[in-house]
Amino acid sequence: MSESANIARHLPLMAARQPDHPAVKIPRGRTGGGRIDYLTLSFRELDTEADAWAAHLSAKGVRRGDRVLVMVRQGLPLIAAAFALFKLGAVPVIIDPGMGRKQFLACVARSRPRVLLGIPLAQILSHIFRPAFASVEVRAWVSGSSTARAPRPGRNKPVMAESSADELAAILFTSGSTGAPKGVCYEHGMFEAQVRLIRETYGIQPGEVDLPMLPIFALFDPALGMTTVVPEIDPSRPAAVDPAKIVQAIQQESVTNSFGSPTLWRKIFDHCLARNVTLPSLRRVLSAGAAVPASLWADAPRVLPDGKLHSPYGATEVLPVASIAADEVTAHATAGSLVGRPLAENQVKIIALHDGPLASLAETRELPTGEIGEIVVTGPTVTKAYDALPGATAAAKIPDGPRIWHRMGDAGYLDAQGRLWFCGRIAERVETAAGVLHTEPCEQIFRGHPRVARCALIGLGETGRQEPALVAQPAESGVDEATLARELRALAQRHAHAAGITRFYFHPALPVDVRHNAKIHRLALARWAATQPGYRMDATATPGDAPPR
Repeated sequence: MSESANIARHLPLMAARQPDHPAVKIPRGRTGGGRIDYLTLSFRELDTEADAWAAHLSAKGVRRGDRVLVMVRQGLPLIAAAFALFKLGAVPVIIDPGMGRKQFLACVARSRPRVLLGIPLAQILSHIFRPAFASVEVRAWVSGSSTARAPRPGRNKPVMAESSADELAAILFTSGSTGAPKGVCYEHGMFEAQVRLIRETYGIQPGEVDLPMLPIFALFDPALGMTTVVPEIDPSRPAAVDPAKIVQAIQQESVTNSFGSPTLWRKIFDHCLARNVTLPSLRRVLSAGAAVPASLWADAPRVLPDGKLHSPYGATEVLPVASIAADEVTAHATAGSLVGRPLAENQVKIIALHDGPLASLAETRELPTGEIGEIVVTGPTVTKAYDALPGATAAAKIPDGPRIWHRMGDAGYLDAQGRLWFCGRIAERVETAAGVLHTEPCEQIFRGHPRVARCALIGLGETGRQEPALVAQPAESGVDEATLARELRALAQRHAHAAGITRFYFHPALPVDVRHNAKIHRLALARWAATQPGYRMDATATPGDAPPR
């Protein structure tokens, strides 16, 4: 057993080390006094629960190597089912529930699950949309409750699979924020490396309490020895979260660690600041999924008197790549977003932008310090392939002998201190006749305007001769768009790289990804803007000029 790399082995190890310590707390209502009522399982009980799930699934016919589509509620069902499947050597397939029906069904069909482990609604949908679920041979029904326990068939403890480090452990899907969602093939050794890097980078200790606002992050907690407090949040609609419920959970359970997107933490910080509330139990807040805005960094010390805001940089295909903390943030309005130093076990390069696959690292041209190019990384958490998408794998991976480099799909640069800066998604760059504009350095200019909630740089027209434009989401309704357009144009004129932005659009709610509610769908906005008049100011116009539509 000592040679096995099965990531599930951490659960019985923690059950032996801290058997009676709470492993997971699932909300199930309120007490008479208004406190959150939790179903609590210790590490020993969670390990027993995972064994029960494994025995139940094995009795249903789940075998080692089976792909199992997991469509269960966050909370106990997700955590117990995932560890049960790891123990059996089966491969959980986890797809974002909020990506939209068409994309979801396409992901199901491509991943070819043999088993569907799902709540009643999922089972019904699998019959309605039979073609997408054609590969399913075994159906395991699960209660729709987030506190559901597995049936307990017999007393035999399942034998944990002896998984090798390079054995397929899970298929996790990307959010599809700049393209179709793709299944990322995770090996057991990659999960092991993630646990190690997260523990070492953030100094996480067994016995801490975590509130993960992205359900998949709850799967790391048992391996890290942390108590998982399941948040009261709908993973298919995270932006609709009630920040009061999150704050209550943090205060009541003395949460020390939490992960969530910048959008979620903005809501939570605003709630706290409006009520003069602080969260002293939090040692660290991890925020990722999009660049953390300057206002969030600035407000963090007011809400976290004894903790620190961190932003890990990475992707579903490799995480974490780099990390930055609040006291390391440098404000440069036009330099991009500082995402920190690459972790010690990672190697990051900046290469010249290249559209299309690269057969080897020898085909790339490494750029000098300070020059914007494509971010590529190699390290122990770099995944090797997308599931059933050889073309996408070839486009995103660069072979280098025994190593694989992942192309992040992001533009950025390394500064003289070895720190990594993010400048935006390569697919969203704007290629004008005068040169290339990247989203992050341009959008930073306009984000500080008090009447702008969100903004997005877009390109109109033919690549290579695109006209740059800005789409802004006003901070409140009823704004005088013409006046705001003049003010934004004035901001653009103060910066050489943004001076060519003369067209402005206003959108009531910029489209964003479901997973983090933070990644703006700029390509969709460009298609929308092509049908709108917008406000146009001549390149020589002064701030007082009235913008024509």
